[in-house]
Amino acid sequence: MTIRRLMLGVAAAALLAPTAGAGAQETLDLGHVGDPGSLYEATAENFAECVAATGTATVQVYGSSQLGSDEEMLQKLKLGQIDFSVPSSVMSSVSPIFGVFEMPYLIKSREHMKKVRDEKRDTFVEAAAGRGYQILGFWENGFRHVTSNAKPVNVPADLQGIKLRVPKGEWRVKMFQSYGANPTPMAFSEVFTALQTGVIDGQENPLAQIYSGRFQEVQKFMSMTGHVYSPAFLATSSRNWDGWDDELKTAIQDCATKSSDFAYERSQQMDDELVGKIEEAGVAVNEADKDAFIEASAPIYEEFGTQVEGGQKLVEDIQALAAGS
Repeated sequence: MTIRRLMLGVAAAALLAPTAGAGAQETLDLGHVGDPGSLYEATAENFAECVAATGTATVQVYGSSQLGSDEEMLQKLKLGQIDFSVPSSVMSSVSPIFGVFEMPYLIKSREHMKKVRDEKRDTFVEAAAGRGYQILGFWENGFRHVTSNAKPVNVPADLQGIKLRVPKGEWRVKMFQSYGANPTPMAFSEVFTALQTGVIDGQENPLAQIYSGRFQEVQKFMSMTGHVYSPAFLATSSRNWDGWDDELKTAIQDCATKSSDFAYERSQQMDDELVGKIEEAGVAVNEADKDAFIEASAPIYEEFGTQVEGGQKLVEDIQALAAGS
C-alpha cells in the first residue's frame, strides 16, 4: 500500500469515527453496599434504566461493596474515582445534621418521610454541599429491626451486654450504648461472617438488608423494634456535579427523584413479604415493646438537641411534619 493510500484510509476512518459529544455517551459508575435482591439493588437499577432512557449517559451499577464500603466510596467520590454512591447512616459522619435520622422513632411512616424529603430537602443538600458532596436523591434503607443469637429483644434491657453490629455513625453507637448493648461499628460486607463465627451476637438493619444479606441463615431471633428509619441518599461529589453539562444534570436529577418514589413503594412491598420468608427460614420473630424503647430514648434526643447546632429545631420541624402522615 502506498503512503498516499494509507493516508487517505486514515482520513476516511477519522471521518467515520464518532467525535466526542457527537452521540457519544458518558458511562457513570454507581456503587452501593446492597447484596443481590436488596432494595439498594432494585433502586439503583431503576435509576440506571431511567437515565439510559434519556439518552444522556449509561449508569453502570456495582453492588455488594464491589467499589468499597460506604466510607471508602465517599472518599472515592471526592477523588473523582466513582460517580455515585448510596450512603445511609454514614452521612452523620459527613455532617452532624444527618444525625437527626439516627433519632429513635422520629420518622413515623414513609408518608412522613416524603414530607421531610420535600420540605426539608435544602437543609440536607446544603449540609452535604458544605463537605463537597451533592445529594441528588432521597432513597431508602428502611425501618430497622434487631436480630440476635442471644435472645429475643422485647424491651431495651434485653439488649444488655449483647455485642451488636451497627453502621459507622456516632449517634447509633450512643443510642445502643444507652440501651445497654455493646455496639460494634462494622462494614456491612463483614457482617455475615462476623455473625456466622460469633464475633458479634447480632445486628440491626431493615428487612430488605437482613434477607438479602442472608442473616436469617445465621440468626435465631428477629425482634421487630423499628427503632430507626434510615434514608439512603444518592450522592455524587461537587467536583463530579460541576463537571457535568446541564442536560446531563437535568436527566440525573429527574431520575434520582423518580427513583425516590420507586424506593418507597418497593420497600413497602418487601416489608410485607419478608417477615414471613425470614420466619420460614427458622428465625423466631417477636414484636418489641416500642413504647418502652421510646421512653428510653429521651436522653439521646436531649443530647442531640444540645450538641448539634440547630438540632433541637430540626427535630421539632420533622416531628411537626408527622401530622396526618
